[in-house]
Amino acid sequence: MNQKKELMKNTLIISIGKFSTQLVSFLLLPLYTSLLTTTEYGRYDLLNTISIFLIPCITLLMEEGMFRFLIDAKDDKEKGEVFSITTTTTTISFLVWSILILIVGSIIKYPYTIYLIFYLLASILSSLAGSSARGLGKFKIYSLFCFLSSFFNIILNILFIAILKVGITGLFISYIVANSLVSLWLLYKIDYFKLIKFKGINKKKTKEMIKYSFPLVPNSISWNAISLTDRLLITNILNDGMNGIYSVANRFPTIINTCYSYFNISWKESASKVVNKEDKNEFYNSVYINLRHFLICVSILLIAILPFIFNLLIKNAYREAYNYIPIMVMNVYFSNLSNFSSGIFSAYKDTKILATTTIVAALINFLIGFILIKKIGLYATILATLISYIVIFIYRNYKLKKYIKLDRDKYLIPSFLVLIIVSVSYYLRNYLICFITLVIAFIYSYYLNKSLINTIVLKFKRKR
Repeated sequence: MNQKKELMKNTLIISIGKFSTQLVSFLLLPLYTSLLTTTEYGRYDLLNTISIFLIPCITLLMEEGMFRFLIDAKDDKEKGEVFSITTTTTTISFLVWSILILIVGSIIKYPYTIYLIFYLLASILSSLAGSSARGLGKFKIYSLFCFLSSFFNIILNILFIAILKVGITGLFISYIVANSLVSLWLLYKIDYFKLIKFKGINKKKTKEMIKYSFPLVPNSISWNAISLTDRLLITNILNDGMNGIYSVANRFPTIINTCYSYFNISWKESASKVVNKEDKNEFYNSVYINLRHFLICVSILLIAILPFIFNLLIKNAYREAYNYIPIMVMNVYFSNLSNFSSGIFSAYKDTKILATTTIVAALINFLIGFILIKKIGLYATILATLISYIVIFIYRNYKLKKYIKLDRDKYLIPSFLVLIIVSVSYYLRNYLICFITLVIAFIYSYYLNKSLINTIVLKFKRKR
């Protein structure tokens, strides 16, 4: 099971680079909620969501293809071919889309059109740099890249928002400058520019990469469409301020997404490497059960801790966000479990199923949200998202039987009972009851993840 050790090692390396800055970024919430209005924060969140939605359309997710094909590349020539194909297709597509965005932006008189274009450019550079480093197996430098991107983003946010007080513009400038500069640095460090050759691009490999990447586009768009339709429904039927509250509420479940992202980055590589090995079923199942236990416990702990820290982090105008967080935590839980199966489908290069499931879920999300939003407000979009993610999770696990059979989790019912108890105390907001459930949450989380925790502790002791 050397592959499992490598997966854990890579996950820990990435975590070191990301966690400290993510924590500081999270602690900056009081800055955002005190100096930015709910409307400003809502508008920034909407532009960010639009950007996330457009990126797969622009890049055709060739960076995902690049990552997968770099794993199989045998020498610098093959690596250069992969880099060249990805860079060429992405650059041409970005220029075409930039012209379209300028035209549409001038027609609808969108005030942030230029910011959107440069925001997209910075995001694409970051994605290319990260995928290149991961595909080459350079996880340490990737970890440093994550740290530097977050660090400079935080420093510039403080400069522009707290000191210069330029509001929402400062958020845009911080992201664009930090991500662009650090991405270019990483591409230079991994010799990306030296290996690129624009003459004589391998047509056969181009077709193979497009065949792999293109089915991922509808999948990614549909995932992002779930988030985007939520924001558009809230903004147009409710208002920008409610989108700001929704965005702040979503910041807390994003902690779970962040934790999962540490794992997912190295998981895609590990899932691909073991696809032809005899013990793959044992490996996939072992990772799956550990992941389920980790995710449910992070969800339980987050809900249990929030009653004690929420008011310290969030200012009065955003306090309504408290009501929505537990349901949004479950959204992220099912979303991440669904992404686990996507790693296996990608390893088998069967990416069509990913698009099918997410397109159906996106339609379900929109219909439920649209029907209920005038009746129950923000709860409509949050519940719609939960239902759509559960649909994806169930259907993908069913289709996964074609390749492997995932074991049942004997702790499923006890875990959800603890989750329900913690959630009830969350809404009661009685500090004594909340403290008792917090203790229960810690004890249960340790019990469920004891073997994983002991393995990590033992690994650190050996290093010393």
